[in-house]
Amino acid sequence: MSRFRTFPKGGIHPQDYKEATCNKEIQNASLSSIAVVPLSQHIGAPCECLVKKGDLVEEEQVIGKAGGFVSANIHSPVPGEVKEIKKIFLPNGIAVDAVVIEMQGEFKRLGKETTPADWNSMSNEEIAAKISEMGIVGQGGATFPTHVKLSLPKGKVCETFIINAVECEPYLTSDHRVMLEKADEVLEGIKIVQRLLNPGKTVIGIEANKMDAVEHLQSLISTKGYDMEVMPLEVKYPQGAEKNLIKAVTGKEVPSGQLPLEVGVINANVGTCLSIYEAVVFSKPVIERIVTVSGGAIKNPSNLKARVGTSFRTLIEDCGGFSEEPVKVIAGGPMMGFTVYDLDTPVTKGTSGILALTAKEIKAAKPTACLSCGRCISACPMGLNPTKIYKYVDFNMSDEAAAAGLMDCVECGSCSFMCPAHIPLVQGFRGGKKVIRKNSMKKAGK
Repeated sequence: MSRFRTFPKGGIHPQDYKEATCNKEIQNASLSSIAVVPLSQHIGAPCECLVKKGDLVEEEQVIGKAGGFVSANIHSPVPGEVKEIKKIFLPNGIAVDAVVIEMQGEFKRLGKETTPADWNSMSNEEIAAKISEMGIVGQGGATFPTHVKLSLPKGKVCETFIINAVECEPYLTSDHRVMLEKADEVLEGIKIVQRLLNPGKTVIGIEANKMDAVEHLQSLISTKGYDMEVMPLEVKYPQGAEKNLIKAVTGKEVPSGQLPLEVGVINANVGTCLSIYEAVVFSKPVIERIVTVSGGAIKNPSNLKARVGTSFRTLIEDCGGFSEEPVKVIAGGPMMGFTVYDLDTPVTKGTSGILALTAKEIKAAKPTACLSCGRCISACPMGLNPTKIYKYVDFNMSDEAAAAGLMDCVECGSCSFMCPAHIPLVQGFRGGKKVIRKNSMKKAGK
């Protein structure tokens, strides 16, 4: 029995493949001459474009204004000239407008010293406004606008603030490196959020395969006398999924269709906490992030600090290019990421990794008929019956799929990973959810 906490249902133990990058310091990515900046890099309404072809923009200038409360500003990652506004496809298949900027002119921040602000002298309203203005979103993959998450509705209380530093996806180590190299800044970001939320308890959840980060943070917290706890967790996927992490840390279960705040919890990714610190202390918007570039087809796997809008191709070239032709290139992790077919796909606020995988790593096989083995049921961390739901989706029985719990699926890929018949379960679930959402909008008259 593990001495570390975890969630009780399902879960799997894929090989983590983190050794290629976990002990390498973060490097700066190249600045490419062209930045392609999507106007939708978050959950919620796309941004309103504030620039047009021919405009000159400054580094950090707002080029996309939040399209509503659940939205996030987008800033120019480089100074330059707007060459065009064009449609591009994001890795998840959604078509969005993007601002194409040709780099030229003087940088506002790069290579220059900036004076830190004393956030302790700022009001909560000023801090919240700064987080909103700087376009902070969740950097664990969900990209939910952070100012929305940190806005407590009237009558609600945050009993537990959880910092998600689990990073359970194979290959990815960007959060791990951030904790080792930017720990002071991360902890300061957590302190800022504590000011806003006034939580009863603050817990940093980290999988036990990153004990160097656990010990480093524990030492700093003890030295500084901060009111927060580091909790090592069992190495089990998907430990970092929001509801599973809450169950592991607090023992509470978020009800179906409800948000974590219903059980008094708010989560934030460790990279998001770093961005909050930079936004409040240095008025720095999210114009760059740490990206893990790895996989068996990458010559020199690394963690790179890359500007938003930089192409995947540029980052791969920074890592020495391909050692062999990859079978698949993935944006994000191998379990929940999306396959990309265009290496000119740009880095966004939510790009945690770029993986170039070989045939040996993919182990592709053609789907066969369901064997009724039950492995998908045993693996599901949400306690669902994936094969049953998939059959409903496959036969366009969306109401039955919803009743069987389709919308509770977190798309972690555990069922697909364990399926000996190689059925594309998660892809089916994603399609089924789109149908249900469309039907709901039709019923609502939208």
